Amino acid sequence: MSVKIPSSFDFGVNLDLDLDGNLDLNIPTDYSFSIKELPQIDINLRPIEIKPIDFSLRLKEIPSIRAHLPLNYKVGFSLLGRELACVQLCGQGQVITEPYVPYPCEPRKQSVQRPPATAAISKEEMTKVVS
Repeated sequence: MSVKIPSSFDFGVNLDLDLDGNLDLNIPTDYSFSIKELPQIDINLRPIEIKPIDFSLRLKEIPSIRAHLPLNYKVGFSLLGRELACVQLCGQGQVITEPYVPYPCEPRKQSVQRPPATAAISKEEMTKVVS
């Protein structure tokens, strides 16, 4: 089965109009509108009483969240749409409102132990430490 697609198309429009100026369509060209009566509108306006509203919003505790903000900054120089030099900084910022406990994959700082205060050491202990 094959379909034959024609290569040329003929269109024709036949309008039989008599444009000699003797059109008797009786279309009115003047319009007039008027309002004969208006209904009586009665508005009962009595004093409006506005009662005060006691509204307060208190934040008892900041919710504990840890929000991650992905960052990707690219600063550079270009000439005629071509990049000549650039510095790209990418990483992650965090907003933490919970007690900070690092994730297992986060690096942890070594805790620094301070020596005891010297005012609490007696003279005998001081001579032992120095010698």
